[in-house]
Amino acid sequence: MRKMAAAGHFSSIVEYFGGEGGYRCGYCKDVTGNLSHGMWAHSMTVQDYQDLIDRGWRRSGKYVYKPIMNQTCCPQYTIRCQSLHFQPSKSHKKVLKKMLKFLAEGDTSKVAGDEEPMDSHREDAVACNFILKKESDISQSELKSLSVDEMQRVETEDDNEEVEMKKEVTVKKVESEPCQTCTDTDNASSSKPSHSPKLVRATPKPGKGADLSKPPCRKAKDIRKERKFQKLLQSQIHTLEGPSKQVEPQALLSQNSKSKGHQPKSIEDFIFISSPDAAAHQLEVRLVPVSLEDPQFKSSFSQSATLFAKYQMAIHKDTPSECGEYEFTRFLCDSPLESENPPDGPDCGYGSFHQQYWLDGKIIAVGVIDILPYCVSSVYLYYDPDYTFLSLGVYSALREIAFTRQLHEKASELCYYYMGFYIHSCPKMRYKGQYRPSDLLCPETYVWVPIEQCLPMLEHSKYSRFNQDLKAVDKDRIKELGRVQVLHKRIVMPYSVYKKRQKGSSDEATVQQYASLVGQTCSERMLLFRS
Repeated sequence: MRKMAAAGHFSSIVEYFGGEGGYRCGYCKDVTGNLSHGMWAHSMTVQDYQDLIDRGWRRSGKYVYKPIMNQTCCPQYTIRCQSLHFQPSKSHKKVLKKMLKFLAEGDTSKVAGDEEPMDSHREDAVACNFILKKESDISQSELKSLSVDEMQRVETEDDNEEVEMKKEVTVKKVESEPCQTCTDTDNASSSKPSHSPKLVRATPKPGKGADLSKPPCRKAKDIRKERKFQKLLQSQIHTLEGPSKQVEPQALLSQNSKSKGHQPKSIEDFIFISSPDAAAHQLEVRLVPVSLEDPQFKSSFSQSATLFAKYQMAIHKDTPSECGEYEFTRFLCDSPLESENPPDGPDCGYGSFHQQYWLDGKIIAVGVIDILPYCVSSVYLYYDPDYTFLSLGVYSALREIAFTRQLHEKASELCYYYMGFYIHSCPKMRYKGQYRPSDLLCPETYVWVPIEQCLPMLEHSKYSRFNQDLKAVDKDRIKELGRVQVLHKRIVMPYSVYKKRQKGSSDEATVQQYASLVGQTCSERMLLFRS
């Protein structure tokens, strides 16, 4: 029995609503096709939320939802980018260069063929706007657990009543394993344990995807350059006479760098570059904790809310009453995540943040993000429609990937960038797959699978089990329902004790569904509120 809540430590407290259905889909516009499970998070630790999104959950405000993948009209697969290995594509570089040219010269011409897809890469929350109608009516006093002595009494009761169960089997509580540090040598065969679902790298069938057993394909242009350089290298070595004139190959490399070709530029080469003295514009990106106690957040709240309303009305055609300060607060400022600042974590700590883009002293875009133990999770983006020509949706995604890499320098386990949901059945939402390398989460076994292996399956069926091992099961599936933690009448107790105390109808089916969706680990850490 844990005494975290009574001892003053954080503990996740959730109120499960069960399966939700019949809502309008924001992707295919089906009036009743959006089906999901949902729960209201009164509070949540960053570790619990990390584990939940690794099981297909996602938050919008304090509402946490999980699509019913095999029933919903547009299956939504959790997607993550391996930020440490990310290399920008040509279209990404165009966006970065466009921003540099705008800041330096004030150029406002739009990059040809670079229309903003769906206007930003954070549309998942908008598609689930029904959550704004959901809210818990439980008083805060009911969420506070009683004293340690009272909880100890329940613990004793549990010991006495459950002695037979404990004789039959002793189960070691599942602790969250440390994340596998992401390095260039990271692969599925590593013996080091991973914090999150296993990455499956199945060999693709002939004609389906790249053959991972062979070296990656190279451009003919690069091969010609290398051959030319090798000939040049040999000719210069042969023309040098005597030991005193021996030249190291590395020296020739530097002398003939033009022949070899340049290494590809990283996003940092485009982003962290000094502005010229006579730059036309100045851009500053500020990371602000989502808290009215923070002076920067408080002072910029009004400007940020106004920008949100302008964006929603222009892009999503909201009415003024649908995007006021109240809606802004509930949607993008209310977060269940409890901020944490461990010594081995990033300097900014973990929790919910607004990444504000200030151009010449005014906010033109805000990226809402969650910084979690193993990733930066993108929540939403809103921006000034007057700056659409800058492709701020793409630009902010690239900035957030670079930011993830920065955080990794201090917190080695933080190495992924979660982009929300990938919806293959909605062509406008497929662009998230362009941030490579990336993985999709198997909706049945919760293992990560490279997106290249998933796409052929999604072409065949909008719902797919990506894990091709038919014998594989969810490793964190619920095994002991009695160990699910419950908060009832301000007392924390295992479900086994709560069940014995209850009279009349049983809610076991609901608790069983909840536990199967959050997994054994989270069900033993989080507190499920029961009235």
